[in-house]
Amino acid sequence: MALRRRRVKVYILNDHREWDDLGTGLISSTYVGRLQGVSLLVRSECNGSLIWESKINTHTRYQKQQESLIVWSEAENHGLALSFQERAGCQAIWKDICRVQGKDPSAEITQDLLDESEEEQFDEIPDTSNLVVLPNCELNNLEQIAGLVNTVLASPIRRERLALILENENYIKKLLQLFHTCETLENTEGLHHLHAIIKGILFLNKTSLFEIMFSDECIMDVVGCLEYDPALAQPKRHREFLTQVAKFKEVIPITDCELKQKIRQTHRLQYIHDILLPIPSMFEENMLSALTTCIFFNKVEIVNLLQNNDKFLSEVFAQLTAKTTADDQLRELVFFLKEFCAFSQTLQPQSKDALFQKFTRLGILPALKSVIGMDNLQIRSAATDIFVYLVERSPSMIRRFIMDEALLCKDGNLLITIIIEQMIGDTDPELGGAVQLMGLLRSLLDPDNMLAVPSERQRSEFLNFFYKRCMHVLIGPLLASTSEDKCEKDNTGGASKNCPGAVRFMRRMIGRKDELYNCYIIKGNLFEPVINALLNNGTRYNMLNSAVIELFEYIRVENIKSLVAHIVEKFYKAVESIEYVQTFKGLKIKYEQEKERQSQVQKNLHPILPSKILYEGANVFEEIEEVSFKEDKEEGGAIMPPLETPAPKDHFPNHCGNMTEIEKRKVNADKTNLQEKASGDFKFTPSLSAGVANGTSSPDGSSVVGLVKYPEDEDGEIGAPPRKRLHLSS
Repeated sequence: MALRRRRVKVYILNDHREWDDLGTGLISSTYVGRLQGVSLLVRSECNGSLIWESKINTHTRYQKQQESLIVWSEAENHGLALSFQERAGCQAIWKDICRVQGKDPSAEITQDLLDESEEEQFDEIPDTSNLVVLPNCELNNLEQIAGLVNTVLASPIRRERLALILENENYIKKLLQLFHTCETLENTEGLHHLHAIIKGILFLNKTSLFEIMFSDECIMDVVGCLEYDPALAQPKRHREFLTQVAKFKEVIPITDCELKQKIRQTHRLQYIHDILLPIPSMFEENMLSALTTCIFFNKVEIVNLLQNNDKFLSEVFAQLTAKTTADDQLRELVFFLKEFCAFSQTLQPQSKDALFQKFTRLGILPALKSVIGMDNLQIRSAATDIFVYLVERSPSMIRRFIMDEALLCKDGNLLITIIIEQMIGDTDPELGGAVQLMGLLRSLLDPDNMLAVPSERQRSEFLNFFYKRCMHVLIGPLLASTSEDKCEKDNTGGASKNCPGAVRFMRRMIGRKDELYNCYIIKGNLFEPVINALLNNGTRYNMLNSAVIELFEYIRVENIKSLVAHIVEKFYKAVESIEYVQTFKGLKIKYEQEKERQSQVQKNLHPILPSKILYEGANVFEEIEEVSFKEDKEEGGAIMPPLETPAPKDHFPNHCGNMTEIEKRKVNADKTNLQEKASGDFKFTPSLSAGVANGTSSPDGSSVVGLVKYPEDEDGEIGAPPRKRLHLSS
């Protein structure tokens, strides 16, 4: 014990203002005749050779720090420090120094500062708090080691020094040997200290230490130390779980020993990170960054090793598509592919694309087609997750496969139709799988997601294919639930539960404000079943009633002229008697206002001979055309079509009429405008397509609140091109 108290490490300050270690030995204070005074001597523990000696000067300013350090300066830029293993040894030498100088041993500093220069000289000595001295790795020192490891975490410099000591002195393996000793002796207190020590070493966040701790030789002992958390009444059996419960399954035998070792190590590292270590707080989020990085690069290496093993991957896909593969083996194969795809998310985009292209060549999509429709929920769910990875990374690759498959398969058993059927037939009460598949379909059909497609023709081909070959499958349940037989039932449940879905779908279509959809609705007379459903519903105030009224109210408020004219001319007599809302009367007023406006426009147009127009306005025509072209190029909008002359029998614009008649009307309007230009008499005439300003007030002045709010009902028109006003000047 006396020798341990005298054990000390000597440090000297170098020219770079850093502490150099001169060595470790046994210290004593004795009179040295050569130095003519009491001196401090440090001799080697091994052979007794002199490591260092220093005379205790009566005017030297000594300072005691941290109960185990003595620091002083013998000359300019020549600082010295003694770091004692035991506090008792430090106190004994401190008493000897104070006795020589005649000072009180209870003081922390032996001399007062004499002048400013001496103060500056002493202050130039770096802070010795950065010094780290680990006690011997013994059972009796575990508490001290645990305290030291946890106190250095706040100082980056001390963390670096501790990591260097742990790495160079083989200290970690000595700690793990003590772990076995403590388990054998059932030393619970020592095991708790070892838990704190190992956790603290992990929080040092040093890759060099991780290489030691997570080697095959040490990793299970590290897990064992982390089992003895003092906060738990009983230690968890993590080693038992990793070695007996979590079995390493090889769906296809792996012959590469390096790959197998890397997979095992990565699994254990992920387990330590996710299960054994506490979730870092916002102040500790970077303390495990090296461990996270280690796991990340392990996954990258695993993916690269598997990707380069063509024989292994070919065997995986061969068994996946074989009809003789048992369900248990099939489940393990799908699970393996799912985990492989999850690991591939660590790759760079180019490497990820190369991997998925290789999967495509090996036949991953036909393999998914064969398993995604199986009754086994686990297989189906894992196959859906794989499909999610593929669609998120390369939707164009999926579209290309679907188009190629459609050319070869004429029976309708396509991958995309199977996905739609799985979405519709999802038995999960929370519809988790259905929502996931719905997101995939949306990604495949989203035009904004097709920007990478090289040509517009390819985009339109896929959408045309989907509407012709798949749309009937997607809307099959909708059509079945909104059939004429069901919607005409007097049963309240049949009308209110099924038909509102179809009405809301129609409302979404109209909300797109696309005249092509409006023409399709008019041509197919699609308002007739809606009106019939409203009339059959009678005076009942239910979801069907609200959905239908909101649909027609939206058309009235937005003043969609083509639909207003169609509804009033064909169905107004049927709904004229409905007075509990003013929606249909408002539609009639909108219709009559537009009819009156068209009539006024017609009166303002004077018939002029075409020959006179061409003769007198030839030069003007060229001028106007040049100006219009420049304006269109600068503003980036479409040129406003000329005013249309309405047909005598129909004063309301018919956007779905014969295109030849429209062109004729445009020519007549152009000629009229030219004549006005030539004559110098200009009249501003608004375009027929720019109707009365839209508002939310009813014709009688009362405000109307929409029954249902839709995403399309925000400011501005979704999907509608900006309309360019006609600018005329003399």
